[in-house]
Amino acid sequence: MQRFCAVLAGLSLTALGVAAVDPAAFKAAVELYQQHKPLEAQKAFETLAQADGKNADIQFYLGRLALQRDDHEQAVACFEKAVALVPDDARFHHRLGDAYGLAAQKAGLFSKISLAGKCQAEYEKAVELDGKSVDARQSLFNFYLQAPGFAGGSKEKALTQAEEIKRLDPPRGRQIFAAYYANEQKYALALAEFDEVLKDKPDDYTSLYQVGRLAANTGQFLDRGLAALRRCVELPAPAGEPGHAAAHWRIGNILEKQGDKPGARAAYEASLKADPKFPQAIEALKKL
Repeated sequence: MQRFCAVLAGLSLTALGVAAVDPAAFKAAVELYQQHKPLEAQKAFETLAQADGKNADIQFYLGRLALQRDDHEQAVACFEKAVALVPDDARFHHRLGDAYGLAAQKAGLFSKISLAGKCQAEYEKAVELDGKSVDARQSLFNFYLQAPGFAGGSKEKALTQAEEIKRLDPPRGRQIFAAYYANEQKYALALAEFDEVLKDKPDDYTSLYQVGRLAANTGQFLDRGLAALRRCVELPAPAGEPGHAAAHWRIGNILEKQGDKPGARAAYEASLKADPKFPQAIEALKKL
């Protein structure tokens, strides 16, 4: 859930290493990505990559787009190239960790353990390079929380990251603690953490989405979750957050749980209208 828009705005295109490509074209491609237009963004960045195959930032965005469409092989290739080109950029290590994590989910047992180790190493490197990156710390928190102990998981280390995130960004810290409580199946406590954020920021997209996700995953608080997700699709999705395709898919999940199959179908179709290649919605429609 990386929020790097402000960083991009504050840096010159030359500093980003895009001197070999048309700066206006690069900026336009970034805007397409930020506007959640994956097909147009993919085409734009592929064109830029043809002009400069050694541009780390272009590889970074191509990797992000590959992650969005669940293509772990392409994501790993792009982020490994970005890291090789610019080894000291925390963003690249962070998202390479994401790519290894996605690859691990799809791998066999022995490969899964190896990839989990690579995922952990990249997240830890990202935090080492940029200790103030809440996004990198959140990914490391998720790894520690979700991975089994033999693969590097640790609730104690997860809580250490949660406390540091809360110090750096109190609202995000509440969201992180909510994730911890949800993992412990303390769903009411998780919802209470999100409610504290929404009390001050009722249109906080991330918290609204996570309330919906909590409902969809647990089967509890379904009406709350449905209302939260429907508000999400009325709001612009921040860059780096699950977009409207994901929100519509979660709406479909909840409607299925409520026995409303026509409504669920409409939600999955709305998801694919937002992103025609959104894999979870494609699979959900097949199973409906």
